[in-house]
Amino acid sequence: MNFKTLEDLDVDGKTVLLRPDLNVPMKNNTVTDTMRIDRLKPTIDYLLKHNAKIVLVAHYGRPNGQRVFNMSMGFIAPVLQTRWNVPVSFSPDTIGKHVKESIAQLPPKSIVLLENVRFHKEENENDDAFARKLADLADVYVNDGFSNSHRAHASMLGVTKYLPSAAGLLLQQEIKALDSALDNPEKPLLAIVGGAKISTKLGVLKSLIEKVDYLVLGGGMANTFLYAKGVSMGKSLCEKDMIDKAREIMKKAEEIGCEIILPIDVVVAGELKENTYSDIVDVEDIPPNTLAVDIGPKSISFIKSRINKTKTVIWNGPLGVFEVKPFDNGTNVIANAVANRTQKGNCSSIAGGGDTIAALENANCQADFSYISTAGGAFLEWLEDKELPAIVPLLKNAKICKVA
Repeated sequence: MNFKTLEDLDVDGKTVLLRPDLNVPMKNNTVTDTMRIDRLKPTIDYLLKHNAKIVLVAHYGRPNGQRVFNMSMGFIAPVLQTRWNVPVSFSPDTIGKHVKESIAQLPPKSIVLLENVRFHKEENENDDAFARKLADLADVYVNDGFSNSHRAHASMLGVTKYLPSAAGLLLQQEIKALDSALDNPEKPLLAIVGGAKISTKLGVLKSLIEKVDYLVLGGGMANTFLYAKGVSMGKSLCEKDMIDKAREIMKKAEEIGCEIILPIDVVVAGELKENTYSDIVDVEDIPPNTLAVDIGPKSISFIKSRINKTKTVIWNGPLGVFEVKPFDNGTNVIANAVANRTQKGNCSSIAGGGDTIAALENANCQADFSYISTAGGAFLEWLEDKELPAIVPLLKNAKICKVA
């Protein structure tokens, strides 16, 4: 792994600017999922063991450069304190002389959480002067937010110009897992890609057909491919303006020997409503007044037959409208098939993306996958073989200068 890690960085007794992803899900003023927080604990423990001061700089939501009361980071500090079992103070500001002075007065092994960095419009603009002000708060910088690393923002990219920088333990873990799944996988390799639109994942699909042996498509994305093959999709979600792109991908996949797996049969319903009337039909027989909302038993059986041949599975996106029961059945069955094969040691499995995590939690099998990435956009860009801006400065041959 050709990037700098904590072992390459002198953090002993230093002030560390740590950039995690704390954009956690909330409901009724309560954090509903602490996965991102809990996965940061090894890095926190490592830094505290080395007598470092930790300055957390993060964002919550999209305040667009404005101070938005309900997007303040203040509510997260006590949650961090509870989950990490260490005191965490909160700074109502992000930059400035008073912030720097208050950090200087903190004893070693202290943790302070700064206010939402996106309250400053300069963050998203990767403003150099703003990046300097952030860097001026610390001696070294640690990126532990893979899910933000596709963003060329000041706290992700700009600060690396001015501080010795490295990857945290979580970022290191994420990249190692993704690298093993995509760049050096045990074959055969199967990818499951679902979701509403191929337009948002076109680059991913083009990249994957070059690497995987089997590509399983589900959701609205599969509808578009079926329509491109001449199947009437009724009222189903379908990007009719993307059929030429779908045909192009299918033609290329056939040429290079990647098997694209589309639904054979589907569950159809007249409306998206829990426990509404539904039926199972072959894809050639979808009634004109219905929606395809899930894959059917023939599709499930065929996909499972391919899963049973694979050694590595990559998953992004559900296979149906899993949020509406019972249209989560296809996703649930396939997810558990992958999980069971993983637990038996017959394959490794990597999943990523917010909808994917929710779907696997709904299937009650997320703990049985080899690795679950909390990243959404960064996960997709990694699958697409794109260069992640915030990772580049962490490479061992990257040039880094120190603030004067």
